[in-house]
Amino acid sequence: MKLAQIDRVTTISKEDFLKNYFKPQKPLIIERFIEDWPAFEKWNLDYMKEVAGDKEVPLYDDRPVDYKDGFNEPHAKMKMADYIELLKKEPTRYRIFLWNILKEVPQLQQDFTYPDFGLKLMKGLPMLFFGGEDSYTFMHYDIDLANIFHFHFHGKKQVILFDQKQNDYLYKIPHSLITREDINFADPDYEKWPALKKAEGYIGNLEHGQVLYMPEGYWHYMRYLTPGFSMSLRAIARNPKNLGKALYNILVMRHFDNVMRRWKGQDWIDQKNEKAITKTHAKLGIS
Repeated sequence: MKLAQIDRVTTISKEDFLKNYFKPQKPLIIERFIEDWPAFEKWNLDYMKEVAGDKEVPLYDDRPVDYKDGFNEPHAKMKMADYIELLKKEPTRYRIFLWNILKEVPQLQQDFTYPDFGLKLMKGLPMLFFGGEDSYTFMHYDIDLANIFHFHFHGKKQVILFDQKQNDYLYKIPHSLITREDINFADPDYEKWPALKKAEGYIGNLEHGQVLYMPEGYWHYMRYLTPGFSMSLRAIARNPKNLGKALYNILVMRHFDNVMRRWKGQDWIDQKNEKAITKTHAKLGIS
């Protein structure tokens, strides 16, 4: 893979952001943008334990997709207080994924504001993501192909990004939003996954208080270098082609995949995994 460092700025105006990053759909890390938020001082693991410790949270790990699992179905559940103690005690693969602040702990909304990036942010969908040391997400893109602003808190996280033009090289699973789950994007095996050598993307690290802008439909792999958590705010895709893809994913693809899982079971998952290899290598003339 050819990975360029994600552009970094200390801060940025709305006009410069729209001109230099949103319009060309280029990722960006903003290092000092939310220091006036109460969350900048308050949000750490201990604070989350204090305000949400009694909440039961859905947990996900890095096990391969199983046909019996529903779309985004959690692998386990735990009280937030117990989960945070686990994060602090030892490395764990368990992550919290798409945890809605407004629904679960409304008081957290008092700790941040919706910044003006020149895009209309969806105020009903502030989502939190937690992870333990060395836990990671599979390479994926979001079902709605939104513009995403990812605010990181407590610790460090590494991100690897690709745009949709790289699909031919990433071993994308048909009828899904992920690549082959057995690819280690932190240290890829190019003998096993030769197409990855042609993929061109971005890499960068996030620390407390920093903001990552991910353009529409960007693939992202995220690995927690230390225990920590992040919040994502999103704005609807502006590109008509991406809007069409989002509607297809939500209204057709997701339901078709669930029907096929129920009908064919694990054979459907295995078939898709094999097609990810054969289709990728066929396009590149790799035998």
